[in-house]
Amino acid sequence: MNAHDPNKVFSPAKLGPITLPNRIIKAATSEGRSPEGKVTQALIDFHLGFIQGGVGMTTIAYCAISKEGFAAPGEILMVRENIDGLKKFTDTIHEAGGMASAQLGHAGPVATKQITGVQPLAPSNFRNPSSFQLCREIKREEIKQVINQFADAAEVAADAGFDAIELHFDHLYLVSSFFSPWINKRKDEYGGSIENRTRFAKEILVAVKERVKDRLAIIIKLSMDDGIKNSIWLDESLITAKILDETSCVDAFELTMGSSVKNQMYLFRGETDLDGMSKTQKGIFRLGVKWFGKWVLGEYPYEHLYMLKSARQFQTVVKNAQLILLGGINDYSHLQTAMQEGFDFVAMGRALLREPDTINKMKENPMEKGRCIQCNKCMSSVYWTTNCVFNADYATSSKVAI
Repeated sequence: MNAHDPNKVFSPAKLGPITLPNRIIKAATSEGRSPEGKVTQALIDFHLGFIQGGVGMTTIAYCAISKEGFAAPGEILMVRENIDGLKKFTDTIHEAGGMASAQLGHAGPVATKQITGVQPLAPSNFRNPSSFQLCREIKREEIKQVINQFADAAEVAADAGFDAIELHFDHLYLVSSFFSPWINKRKDEYGGSIENRTRFAKEILVAVKERVKDRLAIIIKLSMDDGIKNSIWLDESLITAKILDETSCVDAFELTMGSSVKNQMYLFRGETDLDGMSKTQKGIFRLGVKWFGKWVLGEYPYEHLYMLKSARQFQTVVKNAQLILLGGINDYSHLQTAMQEGFDFVAMGRALLREPDTINKMKENPMEKGRCIQCNKCMSSVYWTTNCVFNADYATSSKVAI
């Protein structure tokens, strides 16, 4: 089957030790459906809709490796005591003919004390310009602890029946903040050169692989660049990808961009929903979002396949792992472009929030156009339960605050 076969994207495909029903992955988009850090029926139903709608594998986002690693309300805590609910999740997805992935991460500088109860961690002392939280430098012994927590969480995911895990090495959460010279000012072996700044990620990856072996596929979600001056850009992220790829522990890289610390719209592109975002805040912070939100969040026009140009660069350095294209994939033609450009899989987020059955629609009618308009009103809904505002159940499900 060649790259120009129009049915390639809908055909089964091998990803490390597993074979997906097709090459389409539901990208991780925070759900807000786990108020106690556990799997709920609402979370299962949310993901089941994507599998029934034609997606090959769906990704739970975001699964914190520890309570200190939470990024937002209503996220999963990937620990042993939650395994019964996690098994129920994977069993349901498998019975529907799909596969399940769990995104594992530690929020680091993206966290807030209001959510975790503790001061956020970062490679060095750092103040988050969006939350104004002062993050403290992570200690060397804490680095080792986080590495073990990632391995523990990966083992829980494997025992719970997940087909894949996605290591969250992006968006200036804890691991990717080490990549950033803007945040990482360390003088030890975890700071300085990009090789040193990649060390933490490499140690996590190797520890995870040693723990789970080939029981599931290992995906790394990697920031290509974050749109912040003196932070992460392609020249160094290519080196990071090469270092991680050479371990032979990675089955695929899902390539992304942007951050959750500043310039958040660099990831999403399109409209900046300041009204919706302001409603997630209280007091002076609500006014701050309205007054200064565009300065903090940024403004970037939307383009279809807007990550493609940067993602192409990684095809020259990644030799062992496969590549997953993300960003601005909304129509059948975009799926075909990804295949023709040599990518192995595609990941879709907002388009599936708008229409969970859009893949089935594309299979039936390749001329079908996705209905997502990139208004980005779904962004603020993560503080309740993530939804597209145009979906019929939004009024009842998204207004119950976590």
